Amino acid sequence: MKVAYSRKELAARIGELGRTISRDYRERTLDVVAILENSFLFSADLVREIKCPVVCHFVRTEMRDVELGGAKFAELFFSTPPQLEGRDVLLVDAMLHTGVPQDFLWKRIEDYKPRSLNLAVLFDKARDHKVGLKARYVGFNAASKHWVGYGLPGREGLYRNLPYVATVDENGVPRESGIGTKSGRQKRKRRPE
Repeated sequence: MKVAYSRKELAARIGELGRTISRDYRERTLDVVAILENSFLFSADLVREIKCPVVCHFVRTEMRDVELGGAKFAELFFSTPPQLEGRDVLLVDAMLHTGVPQDFLWKRIEDYKPRSLNLAVLFDKARDHKVGLKARYVGFNAASKHWVGYGLPGREGLYRNLPYVATVDENGVPRESGIGTKSGRQKRKRRPE
């Protein structure tokens, strides 16, 4: 399997994000709103690195096909976000791709008039953004590749349990080749079977 981000790289970067967020919100309570399902591992690791008081909330996304005036559309639904009036809110997701789902939820949370609202993502695919939403806290700026692992699903929801992020082919199947890291590519030797 081709590893794009190792367990060690993920842990180091999430630790850095946690320290930065802790400094920014020191002596304040932070309401973390995690978008399920892709961010469940990232959110869990991130909140453990945040040293100020944290209240966790979870919202789930759902895509539904709807018909309107004879035309079919995909519509995005979120479970009801918590009421966060006057609170410091950090929206957390694993990946900022088009930004459309996060922007939609951002606007719903803004309706509750939080004291502050920011976004943290593990991966930001800025080239693919379709809205102007920007993350304040970014783990890695990323190219447009298909990844699995560390909470991100492959085909039929597989590979979320991997402790690292791996690249997949166009069918959502992990690629079998060497291990890749940010600093270069290494080949893994196979043991005789």
